[in-house]
Amino acid sequence: MGRGTIAIVGSGAVGSYYGGRLAAAGEEVRFLVRSGLEELRREGLTVESVNGDFHLAAPRVYATAEEIGPADLVVVAWKATSNRHFGEVLPPLVGEDTAILTLQNGLGNTERLAELFGGERVMGGLCFVCINRLRPGMIRHTAAGHIRIGEYRGGISVRLRELEVRMRRAGIEARAVDDLAHAQWVKLVWNVPFNGLTIVEGGIDTEALLAMPGGEDEVRALMAEVIEGAAVLGHEIPRPVIDQQVEVTRPMGPYRPSSMIDYVEGREVELEAIWEEPYRRAREAGAQLPAWKGLLERLRERLADRG
Repeated sequence: MGRGTIAIVGSGAVGSYYGGRLAAAGEEVRFLVRSGLEELRREGLTVESVNGDFHLAAPRVYATAEEIGPADLVVVAWKATSNRHFGEVLPPLVGEDTAILTLQNGLGNTERLAELFGGERVMGGLCFVCINRLRPGMIRHTAAGHIRIGEYRGGISVRLRELEVRMRRAGIEARAVDDLAHAQWVKLVWNVPFNGLTIVEGGIDTEALLAMPGGEDEVRALMAEVIEGAAVLGHEIPRPVIDQQVEVTRPMGPYRPSSMIDYVEGREVELEAIWEEPYRRAREAGAQLPAWKGLLERLRERLADRG
């Protein structure tokens, strides 16, 4: 995969931050924008970051994929709730040698892209980052920011190493992994409890969750079940990861996970990708996951009550 056009599909917090860093480093980045297009054209893209602020005065923003055309690399950064639009949005971006990288949470995203465009094109990335979009064209990055990237079909390819280098040149702490599925489950160790519990408790932040009576115990119990679910599927995650994940969360302060923000702002929550699909796979493989089952029931009830 040579150096060429990068198309960012989903220019929210994740797409704007990582796409912005690549553009600031000189990459040819084109952003597909669904909301805030005029603001971005008028005001540019500003990122306030613990790793250094930057501003793109004239980001290349487009309203349609047809305007962008075939890209060297397509980066999917929208929420998994929009995956039903893959078939209509992505084809104009996909040329003969186009690679596709999804930076989405949960499971099922890479499989769907492989079904539509071929598994040989598809890579997955896991973003470990505290980041929010304050408004169109304004991103705030408060902690972490590293990415793990892997091939859908496994192994370390030449293009994966090349992408790792391109990201690092842009100031992104990227690391290629040979087992993408394992990395996806490691990410779920944090996402399942923190995104889920902050919703079922009514829309609280991670600091409030850890401080409430029994909150940390519930987080740890869910993390243990995610590790159990991963194990029955052949992905061994060491138990000390639980302590590590809890301890890295404390310095985040009153952090608002992305799913909680979607919930409180009335948007669709990635229920299937983050909670239902991983739970289903683990249960079918024989794992007993009572705390995860209870969380799912509470999530469904919360979301149903919201209407």
